[in-house]
Amino acid sequence: MSYHYRLVGGSLAINNPHKKQDIGTYQCLATNSFGTIQSRTAKLQFTYLENFETKPRSTVSVREGQGVVLLCGLPPYYGSSSCTWIFNNNTLYVQEDSCRFVSQETGNLYLAKAESSDVGNYTCVLTNSRADQSVQGSPTPLTLHSNAAAPDFSKNPVKKKSVVQVGGEVTIGCKPSFSRAVISWRKGPQILHQNKRVILLDGSLRLYNITKPDAGVYTCIATSQFGVARNSGNLIVKERTVITIPPSNMDITVGESFVLPCQVSHDPSVDVVFIWSFNGSRIDFNRGIHHFERIGKESVWDLMIRKIQLYHSGKYVCTVQTTLDSQSTTVYIIVRGPPGPPEDIKVEDISSTTTVLSWKSGIDNNSPVTYSVQTRTPFSVGWQVVSTVPEVISGRTHKATVVELSPWVEYEFCVAASNSVGTGEPSRPSALLKTKAAVPAVAPTTISGGGGSHSELVITWEPVPEELQNGEGFGYIVMFRHLGSATWTKAVVASVEASKYVYRNESIKPLSPFEVKVGVYNNEGEGTLSSISIVYSGEDEPQIAPVGVCTVSAAEVEISWQPIAWNRHTGRVLGYEVLYWTDDPKESTAGKVRVRGNVTAKNITGLKANTVYFATVRAYNTAGTGPSNTLVNVTTKKSPPSQPLANIAWKLTNSKICLNWEHVKTMENESEVLGYKILYRQNRHSKTHILETNNTSAELLVPFEEDYLIEIRTVSDGGDGSSSEEIRIPKISKTH
Repeated sequence: MSYHYRLVGGSLAINNPHKKQDIGTYQCLATNSFGTIQSRTAKLQFTYLENFETKPRSTVSVREGQGVVLLCGLPPYYGSSSCTWIFNNNTLYVQEDSCRFVSQETGNLYLAKAESSDVGNYTCVLTNSRADQSVQGSPTPLTLHSNAAAPDFSKNPVKKKSVVQVGGEVTIGCKPSFSRAVISWRKGPQILHQNKRVILLDGSLRLYNITKPDAGVYTCIATSQFGVARNSGNLIVKERTVITIPPSNMDITVGESFVLPCQVSHDPSVDVVFIWSFNGSRIDFNRGIHHFERIGKESVWDLMIRKIQLYHSGKYVCTVQTTLDSQSTTVYIIVRGPPGPPEDIKVEDISSTTTVLSWKSGIDNNSPVTYSVQTRTPFSVGWQVVSTVPEVISGRTHKATVVELSPWVEYEFCVAASNSVGTGEPSRPSALLKTKAAVPAVAPTTISGGGGSHSELVITWEPVPEELQNGEGFGYIVMFRHLGSATWTKAVVASVEASKYVYRNESIKPLSPFEVKVGVYNNEGEGTLSSISIVYSGEDEPQIAPVGVCTVSAAEVEISWQPIAWNRHTGRVLGYEVLYWTDDPKESTAGKVRVRGNVTAKNITGLKANTVYFATVRAYNTAGTGPSNTLVNVTTKKSPPSQPLANIAWKLTNSKICLNWEHVKTMENESEVLGYKILYRQNRHSKTHILETNNTSAELLVPFEEDYLIEIRTVSDGGDGSSSEEIRIPKISKTH
């Protein structure tokens, strides 16, 4: 191996490499006693860049407006390279588009449309970035030639009609076939000169800030040495489209209905198209979308939203489109509603009267919220709001202490959120938890008593409800003493349901006053005692019998008596008891009625006629009944006559009604007729008048402005008999 090549640890080192000598493919061979192995091939290549050919290049001639390709003729090279061009000694910056570009593969320059400004010398430059070297070829001259014809608009006329809106801008192009012609413009007969609003650019006419007077016919004039050509176009100016009544941002309560206005002014010759969109999606009114309704026509296209829902919050855009422009306006609608239910209710640190509650907020529905805590127990009617600390729970607070709970009661908790719109659905209930036991704090109420037997003290109270018993082992403590005594007697009533305690002692005198109070206890200890009430001991029965008398009719007996003057020795009287019965072995009848207070008579009704009854009266009080008075027997009267009157005749004479009827004969078991009752009235709603007589005739002096209704009944010891049929006496006119 020569000095040019040497091995360095198995690697091949080449000193002063030469392109022609060292370029090629290399492989490494490794050999030992077991054999020989050959590596993959390695290729050695040299980066280089040779010079362009030095011979001059021919002139390229092209017709104005036609395309041309300028050839680069790249020299031999290897490595990353790029091609550029020099135009008239200045680097040509080519923006690759449909008009011109440089091919990096061939280096050729493409001009799609040659113009007079393109005439000059073009030089191709090749740059090798690896070799950090550039070379350039010989210049290529580019010239234009023409057919020496006058300007012509036949192939590219001026636009016949241009439409623009007030305040807008427009460009009217002028491109005759002879590009080197001198261009000028007229509006009607007036020559146009360039100013702030009128710009002449490459032959085209550009007008800014258009006004109505700018409308008219514009003529482009192309002048060359070969002739003059004219071509005209009409400029039409229309009013701008303006949204005159746009919608505005709104806060709406869920369920309300409202209108978003969208009204425009526009050129009457231009058709407008309205488009409403919601959160980026077009509203298709032809589909009959619920809640959305279009209102108006022509220049008015309002959006009615009926009974808006929470999901209608968002961005609303009214877009107005014409063939000339498009206008839009955007508003944001916030729909506020009652908040959603709080979530993840947790109960911690429960004691006998308090617990700590935590939760996570629900959806506020676009309005700040406050929270309230509700509880439910086996003793409550539905959910009840409870007191908390803090008392007012803001929307930023998600933890509160519930206070004033009852000990030893099972509770469920929920949290409800409220905002300016209303109160939302409460959260799901918490797990059922029981508060810890405590000494009972509520004493029994309605402490009273009295009554009972001789030598008894009866004490009663309203039982304490289960939810206020505060723990297991609940019972009552009864304490009492004689009024004026200093020593209390104490008794324990172990029954939860007890509401009465009876103390018996022969030494207790009737109607003795006692001071009484009742307390409560449970396994946690003794609780509160009630306030002191006065209760009297039992009393003796009345000791005196009343004195009575009787009055009788066919179906009832009135029993009366003299009141008893009583004192502590003769027994208190609360009222009287009347007992009555028959002594008929076939059909015995018995009854008992009571009257309270100082009543000294009682009507006993519903009795049988012509029957012997026995009756007695006795006083009573809480201890029982006293002795009865002397037994009274009385026979009820026979029944009143059952036959109604017959053959009743009447006539009118000198403002008198004369009545006649037959005498009523009674049956053996009926009372005899003692007389008759005539009942008469002017109409069914007026007062009834009664006339009694022992005869079978009567005269009534009455006015005759109205009809009269008359009935006649029999009168007997057993009472009134049956009535006759109702007689109608018609009214008569007065005669003169």
